[in-house]
Amino acid sequence: MPATYAHPVLALELVLFLVGCVLLWRLGLSPAARRQPLALPCWNIKLSDFFMFLWLVVCCGLLMQFAAVPLLRHAALGASATTILTGAAFHVGMLGGVIIFGRLHRAGAALPTARAAAQILGGCAVFLIALPLITACGLLWQELLSAVGLPAEPQDLIALFASIKSPLLLAVMIFLAVVMAPVTEELVFRAGLFRYARSRLPRWLALALPACLFASLHANLASFAPLTLLGVIFSLAYERTGSIAVPIVAHGLFNLNTIVLILAGIGL
Repeated sequence: MPATYAHPVLALELVLFLVGCVLLWRLGLSPAARRQPLALPCWNIKLSDFFMFLWLVVCCGLLMQFAAVPLLRHAALGASATTILTGAAFHVGMLGGVIIFGRLHRAGAALPTARAAAQILGGCAVFLIALPLITACGLLWQELLSAVGLPAEPQDLIALFASIKSPLLLAVMIFLAVVMAPVTEELVFRAGLFRYARSRLPRWLALALPACLFASLHANLASFAPLTLLGVIFSLAYERTGSIAVPIVAHGLFNLNTIVLILAGIGL
């Protein structure tokens, strides 16, 4: 994307930021919003079944990644493509683990359903609400890291997005970031870890633990605090709506927004 798009993208970002502030009050902080009941039921499964869920997710992810590495090296696609597709293989394996667990274990409370349009609109609202919060958290976190003398390097994938030249590889990366990663990570961290923990641990710990694991998965100190907060916001949205599609849509939009900023030449 040419650098000339930076100004209109920043203008659009400001509009989204302001809309997010309004929605944050109306849907999150106002007295009426705080009185709304939670729609997510308890997940009544045994501890052994939950460990089976974790084992399937991790093992299937690693197996798929290990299987993909020699094939990708043999194909000699280059370092960038190999890195991207190896990560994609891990996500595909994780998603496979979730699907296998769902096939093996069908017990548990049924989740409420909502129309697709309502889920999409809910995801858009969560994304807009998260935007000013994550921006403020990111700025404060950067200042804190700078004050204590710790490095605040951007994620490797951000540099990869900014430097990639192949349109096909860029399209694959966008699909992975906007579709594959949100689906897999929300099913694992929100529909799996958070849903199990929320009725078994103190609520603050049930919110914080999956969010910290989600942020740690990205292996980047500069983004740890903002991604932890983002994970908490997605868990709250899932708890409020009872629909995993809402944080999936919000997650995809957040990643898409980040990609647009990178391609517009706006530093993150």
